[in-house]
Amino acid sequence: MAKTIVCDVISAEGEIFSGEVELVVAPGAQGELGIAPNHAPLLTHLVAGPVRLFENDEEGVFYVSGGIMEVQPKRVTILADMAMRAHDLDEVAAQEARKRAEEALLDQKSEMQFSTASAQLAEAAAQLRTIQALRKKMGRPS
Repeated sequence: MAKTIVCDVISAEGEIFSGEVELVVAPGAQGELGIAPNHAPLLTHLVAGPVRLFENDEEGVFYVSGGIMEVQPKRVTILADMAMRAHDLDEVAAQEARKRAEEALLDQKSEMQFSTASAQLAEAAAQLRTIQALRKKMGRPS
């Protein structure tokens, strides 16, 4: 039997996932983080992107829009601004949001508009990366 760690994924709306997993892979501010059982304590900022949970050769994919992750030797807690299961993401809406943000970046009139458009572009790109991670997990082409 493989060693496991308890993982909780929580958003402002409530708990999205709680259970034992063998590995957590999350989008940290400095790159992807892999968390296994008995990991050293850690508190880190998360950026928008996919969170992948591995259990018994199965992979669960979630999207987080950012937040924090606390790691203890036997528990990982992800507190996300917004989180959802990857299969609930709307690919068409994410592609349209990316297109609107790219157009807004080209037609910038103020620094505030640039910042807003940049954030929207990053969020749409992160959602599309999460959808791609889900497809990869399911063995479908991108």
